[in-house]
Amino acid sequence: MSPRRSSAPFGFAPPVPTVAFEIATGRVTVAEVASSADGLVVSAYASETLPPEAVTPSLTGPNVPDPAVVTAALRRACEKAGLKVPKRAALVVPDSAVRVSLLTFEELPQKAADIDQLIRWQTKKTTPFPVEDALVSSVVTHTAPGATTVAAVVAQREVIAQYEVAVSALGLHVGLVDVASLNVLNAVLANGNTPAGDWLLVCLAHESTSLAIVRQGALMFYRHRLAIEDEPLGALVHQTAMYHEDRLGGGRFARVWLCGSSWAAGGGEAMRREISDRLGVQADTVDIRAAATLRDRIAPGADVLDALAAPLGILVRERQGA
Repeated sequence: MSPRRSSAPFGFAPPVPTVAFEIATGRVTVAEVASSADGLVVSAYASETLPPEAVTPSLTGPNVPDPAVVTAALRRACEKAGLKVPKRAALVVPDSAVRVSLLTFEELPQKAADIDQLIRWQTKKTTPFPVEDALVSSVVTHTAPGATTVAAVVAQREVIAQYEVAVSALGLHVGLVDVASLNVLNAVLANGNTPAGDWLLVCLAHESTSLAIVRQGALMFYRHRLAIEDEPLGALVHQTAMYHEDRLGGGRFARVWLCGSSWAAGGGEAMRREISDRLGVQADTVDIRAAATLRDRIAPGADVLDALAAPLGILVRERQGA
């Protein structure tokens, strides 16, 4: 599901990593997967809290003002997980550090370099930094007669470097960088129990909300809103449902998944009820255990499932694409 690389570092695949780090507002997470006779297993996991201003995701400017603070938290997470720092790892960055767009073209060039240039031209006017030196990644999400839609991720090179520096200071190589909500989507798809009908994913972070609509495994809609824009969750969900009905010809969602609600006041129960009441469909927490079982010492609380979703999603995706 996540876009693959047309310009480093997004989507650098081989060799397939077994460890992923996520840097988010307020916390860092490390997860390791291993193979077993019954499939993948999360063999190590830990999250560590960050000071409020340690990570401030944005498209431009300082995202990681003091990388040493984040590096120290990552090191503590590895120690808590009983994990030796690997030589290579994947990295998940916040949605707010990149711009994700769904772009439709009548015809898509055959060469990756030409696609890259087309995306840069298409996003130039809406990107608040020069796209000439941006990092660009894309993947075709769905096709129709005379129309090909791609999910494009554009990021300022200097912004992504800030996250990479914090991880590289552990003494490892960051071989793959990707985006949080797109890899939560990967985790849901890897569970193997997605419905035949359209479904909705709502990803909550401290600073933003991302919503995605998926139809038969294809990303049909993506929206990202910062918390400072002060749009209540109920309004965002309602607007998304209206777009689904009016522009995508959809009806009631077959299923709704919610990730990140455990960090909300009251454990997110009010958010789940609000979404369920708005859509008439129960909102379920993203549960990664169908894609990878947890070691006995990893308690499957709501906070753990929320924290594991994106790191596991990027690791599972790489195994499926290997």
